[in-house]
Amino acid sequence: MNKHDPALTTRLDIQRLNPSLVAAAAKLPTATLHEAAKKIGALPSAIKPVAPHFRCAGSALTVHSPGGDNLWLHRALDVAMPGDVMVVFANGAHEHGYWGEIMTTMAKVKGLAGLVIDGCVRDGVLLSDIGFPVFSRGLCIQGTGKDFGAIGWINHPVTMGNVVVHAGDLIVGDTDGVVAIPQARVAEVVSSGERREAEEAAILRRLEAGETTLSVYGWH
Repeated sequence: MNKHDPALTTRLDIQRLNPSLVAAAAKLPTATLHEAAKKIGALPSAIKPVAPHFRCAGSALTVHSPGGDNLWLHRALDVAMPGDVMVVFANGAHEHGYWGEIMTTMAKVKGLAGLVIDGCVRDGVLLSDIGFPVFSRGLCIQGTGKDFGAIGWINHPVTMGNVVVHAGDLIVGDTDGVVAIPQARVAEVVSSGERREAEEAAILRRLEAGETTLSVYGWH
């Protein structure tokens, strides 16, 4: 069997976000971050939390995996750092359970912040019980292979929907979905998002006092 050397397509020297920026971003809804970034970064709406209470925020560790194979996810787990959110593109092959109880347990022990996969996972009840945030297209019991000759990529750009995610980008997930913000714009977007939340809080107070949305926004 011809084996591919994973070191050839794995980058380890990525720049991660300042933890204080991640902590600030974690307080903001994904929709707010998307709007604050001028409507960019929304990953496919089919990707949702496996359990409603799941929320994650961290630096992207990107994985481009061959379809129907999860060996590269195991390899990414091996090089992941605390606070990383693993972002997996599975080559468009959604109908496989790429991730389950065993990988979730390892990810939680290593201190990862979450998993976002453009594909399915399995062991849904167990994932909820373990409490490690997983965002996927759904649940699927169909298994995966492990082809040691197949080429994948770790910490290279991946495309999910119309969004290109680079290693080190900000990833935030909540009940509504997942947003990716380019690393160079994170500070600006978080600051804008905080202002937006404050402005919306003021608008809510006006609405609670009896004003209408047409008057608040001047849409008459």
